[in-house]
Order: sequence, then structure tokens, then C-alpha cells
Amino acid sequence: MLAGRAYDAADPSLTAMRRHAQGLLRRYNATIEGDDASALGELLGTWNGAAIRPPFHVDYGRHIHFGPGCFVNFGGVFLDVAPIRIGARVQIGPQVQILTADHPRDPARRATGEESGRPVTIGDDVWIGGGAIILPGVTVGGGAIIGAGAVVTRDVAPGVTVAGNPARPLRPCP
Repeated sequence: MLAGRAYDAADPSLTAMRRHAQGLLRRYNATIEGDDASALGELLGTWNGAAIRPPFHVDYGRHIHFGPGCFVNFGGVFLDVAPIRIGARVQIGPQVQILTADHPRDPARRATGEESGRPVTIGDDVWIGGGAIILPGVTVGGGAIIGAGAVVTRDVAPGVTVAGNPARPLRPCP
């Protein structure tokens, strides 16, 4: 799964890992603005004290790595069937989705339950506006801005602002 090859999400070991993550999220999401963040330390691959406002949703959690000084607003959905690496000082708006899970384009293969994943990497000092969606395999360069509601389908160069669906460059950041 982590290598990007096809896998079966119903595999008992993966189901157990998701159930463990859901238990930790149930505990964390019941807090008031993260009063008890100890569940995040157990859930995430690298937490680094990221400020994450509940509710927060993941598949496994252990494949998510935050650099120092990060912030995630309410309602983040991070599907981490492949690694999600988030640089330092990244600001993530409400209802942002970072998705690594992918499915075959062929309907017969999809019908078998086959899935795969591609990693997402976000550089330092990126700002992701509310409701943005970052799709599997995308790399966002340092200092970039992702506009609110953008659907990011391909890599974003460092220092570039993108917006729209699909996201397109607007202008370099100042």
C-alpha cells in the first residue's frame, strides 16, 4: 500500500489499523479545541505539536508527518494510505482534504475493491485555503498558496498561488 501498489482495503491488518486510528480520533474529536492532544501523539507518524482543531479525520494517521509550527483548522480529512508529508509552518484552512487514496480507472478492477495510493508532499510555509482538495500524488512547493475551494490535480511550484477547479496558477507570491 505505502509503495503505491494495488492493495485490498479489507485486509484484516489494515482494518485493525483503521479501527485503532478511529478509536484515537473518537477520543481526540470529543475534546474542546484539542484540550487533550495526547491522542495525536499516538495517532500521527510525526506530530511536532501541530495545532489541529477537531474534528479531524484520517484513515491510519501513522503515515502523516507534520513539520513544526503547523495549524489545521476544523474538519480536516487526510486519507493517508500513502505518506502525507507536511513541511514547517503550514497553515491549513477548514474542511481541507488531502487525499492519497486512488482507485483504478477500469470499472472491472474497481469492482474487485482494488485500491492504491500516491503520496502527497507539502513544502514549508504553504497556506491552504478552506475547502481545498489536494489529490493523490501532488507536491506543493514551499511558500505556495492554494486558494479556497481549489482542487489541486497536479504539482504546484514553489511560491505560486493556484485557485479554481482544476487549480491553475494565478501569480507568484510576493
